Amino acid sequence: MSNITQTSDLFFSRTGMDEGRVETIVGDALHGADDGELFLEYRQSESILFDDGRVKSATFDTTQGFGLRAVAGEAAGYAHASELTEAAISRAGETVKAVATGQGGGYSQLPATTNQQLYADINPLAEMAFEDKVALLAEIDAYARGKDPRIHQVTASMAASWQAVQIIRSDGAMAADIRPMVRLNVSIVAAQGDRMETGSQGVGGRAGYDQWIDPSAWRQQVDEALRQAIVNLDSVAAPAGEMTVVLGPGWPGILLHEAIGHGLEGDFNRKNTSAFSGLIGERVAAPGVTVIDDGTLMNRRGSLTIDDEGTPSSETVLIEDGILKGYMHDRLNARLMGHKATGNGRRESFAHNPIPRMTNTYMLGGTQDPEEIIGSAKSGLYAVNFGGGQVDITSGKFVFSCTEAYMIEDGKIGAPVKGATLIGSGPEALKKVRMIGNDMALDPGVGTCGKDGQGVPVGVGQPTILLDDLTVGGTAI
Repeated sequence: MSNITQTSDLFFSRTGMDEGRVETIVGDALHGADDGELFLEYRQSESILFDDGRVKSATFDTTQGFGLRAVAGEAAGYAHASELTEAAISRAGETVKAVATGQGGGYSQLPATTNQQLYADINPLAEMAFEDKVALLAEIDAYARGKDPRIHQVTASMAASWQAVQIIRSDGAMAADIRPMVRLNVSIVAAQGDRMETGSQGVGGRAGYDQWIDPSAWRQQVDEALRQAIVNLDSVAAPAGEMTVVLGPGWPGILLHEAIGHGLEGDFNRKNTSAFSGLIGERVAAPGVTVIDDGTLMNRRGSLTIDDEGTPSSETVLIEDGILKGYMHDRLNARLMGHKATGNGRRESFAHNPIPRMTNTYMLGGTQDPEEIIGSAKSGLYAVNFGGGQVDITSGKFVFSCTEAYMIEDGKIGAPVKGATLIGSGPEALKKVRMIGNDMALDPGVGTCGKDGQGVPVGVGQPTILLDDLTVGGTAI
């Protein structure tokens, strides 16, 4: 059964709405507009939190609704409701017509169609009974507590969602997608004397629970969370100053995502508020640095068969061998800049306007062995896990906290350190990349990106890389 057939059953057969009448309402509401669409959404989601040896919380939620948008020039009129009726859509149409009267004369081309399907047609919420999920979390808890006497607290959680969307344009053209998502998280607090430290690990993607609930899979997550906690028990205060910094593969790509990726989104560059505005074709990074945003990776957390405007996802080269090649676009910003939409128009839900957002953003690998990279540093910091951070899009300046990092001493990994923060400018940091490893890896599937009050799932990745003279903030006195 096709995505359009399944979603039409959800949005029309089950609600009593007539598909033809809805198309007429949309066509009338968007008449004279440059662009726009009706976005229909149905979502089921669940989460179970097992903490301190018992179920602490369990939630199940079903939401549905629509968002109707009309675009004229730079202006967008948006109306939404959780009521799926023809009357509600008609009222929304009367609201957005006010924007359509200011049509700028640059009609958008329709999105291309696609036959690709980047994830299985599966509803993870229906895979396991609630009792089986609780039993699995209890088993994870028991396994973790038996690993080490220093374990003070174990928190395990499972979460899943099933989202169906359908997009209807003014001429009746349709696009649809059905999106599964799962996530498994383990957090461990280890205590030694009067000191407590935490380690955490999560996995997930656009798939069912199957691949994560096998004991060989979830035990790896427990072991990794425990390893981090035990390492941090032995950590010492981080030094401060300018130094060589080596970033590990995989999740450290979150720094790339925040410090560089947001600055390559189309809206910031159209408005000339990004540090990368107007620099296409110019060198913005060291030779060898190639950065890609790719929403077409199978089963990845940030992947989308189509974006939330109906544009098929794509592999977009942002920086190639240090040269800026392009930006990530939704339809509005692509049209106004004379560029092609790249499938990056995303929204948190039907209640939100689509804006340019990343999907899976990563740096390609190089040729150097990771051990060679670490061995080349006489001293410095080796950062392998990150927590929160802050970025100023206009300047590109960032501050990121390291949750797992080590000193590098005479080319070898030394003592673990606590309280290290990386401080710098994204565009400047790109130019300081001196070595690029051959071990490019994607994150395990846990990223969520915030922008303009909207959160969407994303992926990140990178190889081991070495940067010269990056500022490290520390806690050592």
